[in-house]
Amino acid sequence: MSKINIKSTINSFSSLGRQLTEPDTQLMAIIDDERHHNAWFTSESVLQAVTAIGKMLNEVDLQTWFAKYNLNEQAGDKKVGLILAGNIPLVGFHDVLCVLASGNQALIKASSQDARLVKAVLQKLVVIDSNFADKFSFVERLVNFDAIIATGSNNSSRYFDYYFGKVPNIIRKNRNSVALLTGNETAEELSALGHDIFDYYGLGCRNVSKLLVPKDYVFNFFFESIEHYKGIIHHHKYNNNYDYNKSIYLVNSVKHLDNGFLMLTEDDRMASPLSVVYFSYYDDQASAQKTLQEQSENIQCIVTTAPINVSNQVVPFGQSQQPALWDYADGIDTMEFLANL
Repeated sequence: MSKINIKSTINSFSSLGRQLTEPDTQLMAIIDDERHHNAWFTSESVLQAVTAIGKMLNEVDLQTWFAKYNLNEQAGDKKVGLILAGNIPLVGFHDVLCVLASGNQALIKASSQDARLVKAVLQKLVVIDSNFADKFSFVERLVNFDAIIATGSNNSSRYFDYYFGKVPNIIRKNRNSVALLTGNETAEELSALGHDIFDYYGLGCRNVSKLLVPKDYVFNFFFESIEHYKGIIHHHKYNNNYDYNKSIYLVNSVKHLDNGFLMLTEDDRMASPLSVVYFSYYDDQASAQKTLQEQSENIQCIVTTAPINVSNQVVPFGQSQQPALWDYADGIDTMEFLANL
């Protein structure tokens, strides 16, 4: 078992990053074709996901990332089973990246919703560096693994615990993201918040599904600032969700605000249905922080400019779907886990 050549690995991944930032004709054809396999994966959404990963794989960040871990000392070569989610394009790629970067082998059980993109990106990596050719395989069933990283729902996590509890594992459950508003946000900041809500149609765990707002907050300015996202209603699946939730609220006389493509309703829960964002009022900064701390196990990231002290990742408006290499899902350091296998 050989040591990892970190310099060569960084060169390979940064080269892949450059190719993803400016997709060639072949990759663009795959990007455009995805909507035929998964109606949520529009060309715009897939291109956004591909280029976001491309930007993430820049040389400076890769060097910073690798410097945090003692990988040169590690033998690697463990077989790591990966159960990938498929809710947004390439959502499982970071796990694959971590396994390859740590010198281990990835046994990939891709989601049927998002199997083609991951394969296409890894094929590009193999063309750049043939050493990765035998470092991953796509499998229908996971067998003969040394560790597991599985992403799913609160329900599936119980099965994962049962089947994979005897090996080192990271098992992820449902999480959602929250925006903490102070009432002093600019139109630009609230417009950027629209990205956190609407990117990938709100299907990601880093999408904002809940707003914490000060008592007596008036939503008019918020609605004005996100008006330019109204085109989202023309996506038939999003529109179906909007019509369905609207009819439920009307039939059940649920008090809600509606701008024609997004509904807001007061609710203590974190996970809202598609086309709906829940909100809760808070009395002061301390009570808002207390709410966030109590819900930390259910939160992926918090979007705000307020100075808060919480355990979850805090990002500026518009940045929830632009994670860096070290922004780990559920706050669990995947590379640290893999380096210590």
